[in-house]
Amino acid sequence: MVQDDPKTLVSTNWLKANLKHPDLRVLDASWHLPTENRDPAAEFALGHIPTARFFDIDDISDHRSALPHMVPPVEKFMSRVRALGVGDGHQIVVYDSKGLFSAARVWWLFRMMGHEAIAVLDGGLPKWIAEGNTIETAAPVIRDRHMTAQPQPHMVRDVTQVAHAAKLRDHEIIDARAAARFRGEAPEPRQGLRAGHIPGSKNLPFTQLLNGDHTMKTIPEMAGEFQKAGVDLSKPAITTCGSGVTAAVLSLALERIGNKDHSLYDGSWTEWGQFPTLNVATGDS
Repeated sequence: MVQDDPKTLVSTNWLKANLKHPDLRVLDASWHLPTENRDPAAEFALGHIPTARFFDIDDISDHRSALPHMVPPVEKFMSRVRALGVGDGHQIVVYDSKGLFSAARVWWLFRMMGHEAIAVLDGGLPKWIAEGNTIETAAPVIRDRHMTAQPQPHMVRDVTQVAHAAKLRDHEIIDARAAARFRGEAPEPRQGLRAGHIPGSKNLPFTQLLNGDHTMKTIPEMAGEFQKAGVDLSKPAITTCGSGVTAAVLSLALERIGNKDHSLYDGSWTEWGQFPTLNVATGDS
């Protein structure tokens, strides 16, 4: 049974009990890899948790960057979120259609923008539906609410900072991708990227933090997974993955187990893997 925490993770029972609260806002942050050929906005229109609004990860991003869904400029974030009727004083619950996948990215983004009252729905839309809860197709009534952003720059890292950390070995760089991609044995889903991982990084596939139904493991179980992956939890952590989405599942898990000193490498492997001047490691280490 999930330990409900409105700043990290809440259960479907918690959401059901609080769904009619006037200051609760529900966001559908479903997103899929380019190779999946799925349209999350179209799927949202076919059915979503009542009152939910669709948070478009690719749209609410920095379109000046050639990299996918990088952190948006503060002004863009505030205006887009305000247009969703989400603002100061709201408790947010964010979910996705896979159980626990892309919702963590939006949790991290709000936290990075200084909004702490946000939790991921444990098990997401699949668990909500499996329990016989209502879904709807109606669009919610949007009421404007001002959103104040207070960016937390320590929560995000760029390629220079990560390269520095990799060289000094003063951070634990934790990679959420599948083991075969980490080792350089499986092709990347994006064209033109080298195979392998950031030298000195540790591999903890995000799926190892989840149960079979895509709910999060218990806090002691997750702490054990980090330890099994060889992560020194006394060091500050930098999470990474393919494009900065599932890295946030690791960030959420670190927050759940009480490790507050973590940041996310926004460019992740999509950035690192394309620069020939950056070293790449293969195999398990």
